[in-house]
Order: sequence, then C-alpha cells, then structure tokens
Amino acid sequence: MPQLLDKSIEILSHRHLRGPNMWSYNPALEVLIDIGELEDYPSDKIPGFYERLSTCLPSLHEHRCSYGEPGGFLKRVEEGTWPGHILEHLTLELQNLAGIPGGFGRARDGGRRGVYKVIVSATEEAVTLQAFTYARDLLLTLIQDNGDPIAQRNFIIEELRELSDDLCLGPSTACIVNAATAREIPYIRLSSGNLVQLGYGSKQRRIWTAETDQTSAIAETISRDKDLTKSLLASAGVPTPEGRTVTSPDDAWEAAQDIGLPVVVKPIDGNHGRGVFINLYTQQEIEAAYLVAINEGSEVLVERHIVGDEHRLLVVGNKVVAAAKGETVWVTGDGKHTIEDLIQIQINSDPRRGNSEEHPLNPVRIDSAVELELARQQLAGDSVPAVDHKVLIQSNGNVAFDVTDLVHPDVASQVALAARVVGLEIAGIDLVAQDISRPLGEQNAAIVEVNAGPGLLMHLKPASGKAQPVGEAITDHLFPPNVDFRIPIIGISGSKGRTITAEMVAHFARLTNVHVGLSSSKDLYFGSRLIHRTSKSNWENGRRTLQNRAIEFAVIENDNASLLLEGLSYDQCQVGIVLNIDPQGLFPEYNISDDEQLFNVVRTQVDVVLPTGICVLNADDPMITKMAELSKGEVMYFSEDPHSAVITEHQQKKGRSIIATPKAITLMQGAIQTKVIPVPPSIQNRPKSEWMPHLSLAAAIGAAWALDIPLNIIQAGVETFVPNTKNTTEV
Repeated sequence: MPQLLDKSIEILSHRHLRGPNMWSYNPALEVLIDIGELEDYPSDKIPGFYERLSTCLPSLHEHRCSYGEPGGFLKRVEEGTWPGHILEHLTLELQNLAGIPGGFGRARDGGRRGVYKVIVSATEEAVTLQAFTYARDLLLTLIQDNGDPIAQRNFIIEELRELSDDLCLGPSTACIVNAATAREIPYIRLSSGNLVQLGYGSKQRRIWTAETDQTSAIAETISRDKDLTKSLLASAGVPTPEGRTVTSPDDAWEAAQDIGLPVVVKPIDGNHGRGVFINLYTQQEIEAAYLVAINEGSEVLVERHIVGDEHRLLVVGNKVVAAAKGETVWVTGDGKHTIEDLIQIQINSDPRRGNSEEHPLNPVRIDSAVELELARQQLAGDSVPAVDHKVLIQSNGNVAFDVTDLVHPDVASQVALAARVVGLEIAGIDLVAQDISRPLGEQNAAIVEVNAGPGLLMHLKPASGKAQPVGEAITDHLFPPNVDFRIPIIGISGSKGRTITAEMVAHFARLTNVHVGLSSSKDLYFGSRLIHRTSKSNWENGRRTLQNRAIEFAVIENDNASLLLEGLSYDQCQVGIVLNIDPQGLFPEYNISDDEQLFNVVRTQVDVVLPTGICVLNADDPMITKMAELSKGEVMYFSEDPHSAVITEHQQKKGRSIIATPKAITLMQGAIQTKVIPVPPSIQNRPKSEWMPHLSLAAAIGAAWALDIPLNIIQAGVETFVPNTKNTTEV
C-alpha cells in the first residue's frame, strides 16, 4: 500500500515499573509511542492487514481481549483497532513464543492525538523492551506489506530466546521462583545470575539454582571430592563401588587389575558426566580414558563397574521427590552413511535434543568419549556400518527419562541417607542399578556420586514420562505450608504527613523489641541506626530495607510520584495507610490530569493489602473512602468528625475507627470506646500546615492497633515519641 510506506511508529519514552503499580500487581513496562499519521488508519482500513497478521501469528487466536473468548483480539483487528493495541498483543505473543513468561497488557490514550501508552508485563526490562521494539518493526512490516513477516517473526523469536537465556533466570531457579510466586511468597533477584531472595527481611531464604542459604560449604566440598564422598558413604553402610584415586595411566591400569575388570574411569571432581568412561576392559582403553579424565578434573578415580543404568534421584529435605533414568544411545547402520552422518540423522534430529535449556536431551557430537567408545568397537566417525549393524555411541546418555513412580522404598531410604551423610538438604544422587524398583542389595547396585546444587531440568521436562513438581517441593521445604513467611510491612502513602506517620509507627514497633526498618522520604533507618543514602528513590530504599536479613518489621513511605513512576518495593503489606490526596497534585507530564487518574495511582497502596491485613483510611477524604471497597482486608477509619456519615455507618457494622482531635485520640470498636490516648505537647506544638499532626498520630496508632500491639505500649509510645526536628517542613 504505497501511501503507508512512509508511515512509522516512534517510541518516545519508556519506564520500568518494578513493583505493584496502577496497572498491575506485577512489574510492567510502560512505553509511550507516537503512531503519527497511522492514527487515521485503524486495522480495518489497511487492505490485507488482518490476513497477513493472522497468517504470521496464528497463535494470536488464543488472545481473548475485550470479548473474553478465543479469537477476541483478532475480531477487534477485523473490526478496526489502532497500532497501540496491536503492539500490546504482538509484544506479549512474541515473548510467549520465545518462552518468556508474561500475559498482562494494556493500551491507553497518551494525552494527545496519535500518542498512546502501551503497558505490558515485564520481569526483565531489557528483554521486554527489546520484544516491544521487535514487535514495532514487525507491525510496520505487516502494515506496509513490504517484507517477509514470517521470516522476520522466526528471527525475532530466536533473538529473544538468546536474550532471555542471557538475562532471565535459568529454568531450575525459575521453577522454584514460580512455585514460590504461586504461594504468594515474594522474591527479589539479587544478581544478574540466579541468586534469588525468597521472602523479606528476617524471614527470607536465598537460593542459587537448587542450592540454598543452608547448603553447607563443607558438604558442597565433600560432594565435589568423589573419593571422600565414597569413603563417608561406605562408613555409613551405603553401597558404593570399590575404587581409588590414581596418578598416571600406568597407575590406572594397576588399580583396575586390583579392583577387577571392567572398571569406570572418571575425574574425581568433574561434573555433568564429562570425562566419565564406563565398562572398560583393556589396558589401552583405561590408559586412554585416564588422559581424557585428567583434563576434566584435578585427579582421576578408577572404580568397579556396576552393571545397570545410570539414575539421578533428587532429594529435598530427606525425601526423594523425583527420579530420572539414563539410556544408552545407538545408531543403526544403513550401508550408506558414516557414523557421523547417522548421529545427525538418527539422534540429533530428535526434537527433544538441542543446545538450549528448553531441550531435555543434548545433541551428540563425536568427542573424546565417543571416539573411545567407537574405538572399542573398531570403528571411527567416518566408518560406514553395514545395514542393520547397531553401533553404541554413548553408554551413559542423558539422564532424562522419568522413573519417579518406580522408585523402591529401600532405594529412596538409601538415597536420602546418602544426602544426610554428606550434609546436603537438597542433593542429586547418582546411582547405577538394573532396576530402580528393586532394593539395591538385590542387584549389586551402588551410589556413585552425590551432587550439591543439582540441575532440575531433567525432572521439569523429561524426555519421556511426566514432569515432577520439584519447584514446589523445594519451596515447601524452604517455607513449610501453614507457617507464616511474612514480616509485618506497613505502607504509608498520601500527599501530606507521611514522614512523621512513618516515624511514629516505627517508634511504636521498636517498643515491642523487634528490629525495625524505616524507609521514609528523607531517612533510611535500620533499628536506631541512620543509613546514609544518596539515592532518594522510594523504591530503592524500600527494597534495601526488605533485603536486610535483620529486619523483622518494615515501615515504608511511598509518595505519589514513586507509585506512578516506580511502583511499590513490596508485593503485599499487612497495613496500608492512605492519609490524604491533594487533588491539585496531578502529573500532567505523565498524562495524570484528573481525579480519576490520580485515584488509580494512589489506590495501589490499598490494592496490595493482604486479605488478613488492614487498610487505615482517612474518612474525611471522599476520594479515599472510595478505596475502602477495593480492600481485600479489614478497613479502619480515622476522622476528625465523630458524627461523619462514613464513621457512623462503619460503627454500625462494628468496624474499628479512630477519632482524632488536637488534644486526644479515641479508639472505637463499633460505638464502644476502647481507649483514649492524650496527644502529647510535642505533637500539639508541632508547626501546623495543611495537614494536622494529630491526624498522623491517629493513623499511626491505627496501624499499631491493627498489628495487635498492646494498647499500653501504644500509649507509652505516644508519650515517648520525639519528632524528628529535621522534618518539620517535610511531607
């Protein structure tokens, strides 16, 4: 369509909302775009666009959009919709096809003609921004009809997969994080790798793949030393193969003769099966295997060969939760192709094989181990086997075939004992057995290795059999069900009075002998220690508080700008306080230009209150009282007017309320007076502004009451609170 060839879509700006925000409970990317003259060309006005789009991405049929049914989005395209809306769905679908989790999206007016906000879920900012950029380029190709959109789509998916492999969590770590998220256990990624914090403050646990903060360094060191591991297991009565370390090819042959042929030769501290040779009979084989194995580790181990298949069993908290079996790999001759060709034709063509973490089986290549295996059969990679002649390629192929349901109780018991002997709470135990459904002693089977930080992919995506919920097992081990995994978090928002309210709440909590983290607009305190910070980001200060292992109670202040531009630093909170809303405090530069849009920004604080938590709301602000219906937890009001309609109705429902005057704070349960706390002179004499300090005191007392801090301690806290004189003019 010639008139559309010069039309474009400009990305004006973007920002990453790193926590719950006005759009979503999860991190999101908000992109401002200008579609220019394409504002005059909704999708139904572009000849052939619907057909090109649905052909390029037929999986868009699953997008329900506003119709709430499969095909809903494509129906909108057929009826006519604009590029911003289409970009939202393209970005999500390209990520989905690349295996990147997501699903939330919105497209909204950007405040002027042709300008739109597009919001999509985004755990990793760089990945989603790249996906959005690629989506824009693909959309222009589809609009202008001047390229090969299918080839472009395939290129994009491959590029996004590579970027995701580089920047996103690996599959083992991700499965634990996903299981934790399903239980609403929050997580914080602590590095660009796979170091992740689950939970907040003093109740946090850390993982790195399948290692945890309770993985002993001594146990990990033991597991790397195969000879030492065998010695410890043998002393505990766990069956292990006889063997010893060797120092040279000659010594390897001598050890093999002492042990008895056949033998296994492997590096003493190798991993992933590299340099492992099994079922060796001859001096030539053993000496050749030694030369390969020594390059994969610091020493070489020769041990008795155990007849059977290799198995990997995953132990979590003294229980076997998954098991996988290895299978030998063969090719069959056809009299035409070389062994190297047959490997590609018969083995690597299997769609389960690949180099990415999404593939349960690795490609096979002719390395030193395969060369040795072929040499034992008097063959080489360029040999052409006769028709129907079977050639063994790997004796210890990928351990990726699920056998969890077959594990005999005796095997599970011995394997769990092996993990305990080494000292690992999570371990991958390698054993060789002919039949995993029979006791080890019946078949002369043995445990050959104990691994710390085992990979989980073989259990998540087995080559055959059912996937095992190993992420859930590890999560339940770290955070046993029915045990509270949250520290109290009090979130405070409002246009005025936030800082002194936060200081009061923190002071009340300190009197209960807990270590309090206070993140306010001006200060960051851990306990009574002031932490000097150059950053004024609410999100960064709040996140730093939640990462501190010593923090047992967190008070986090959030201004409206932070809610709009960063999102919250926590996923959910026990108490959410909304003090007031200044209707003049709009953000026209971010298209927040009226009360409704401002309401959507501030309501985030109420949205994240736990079902077991409490919202403390200002009953004298009509915009805030509208938020009460959004609360999943209890609502507690504070007010200067004991006769307000909101307070009267709340008291009739037996709700808790607080009446505040400059002289006294009165706590009410329904219409019954529970406690009267005098307002001390230090608060009465505080400089007045648009927001009265006794109202901050009422909100702070409400938060303490909500957390079941004894009323006598709250009163003592009121009497001993000393306002921060630096904050006399602060919000």
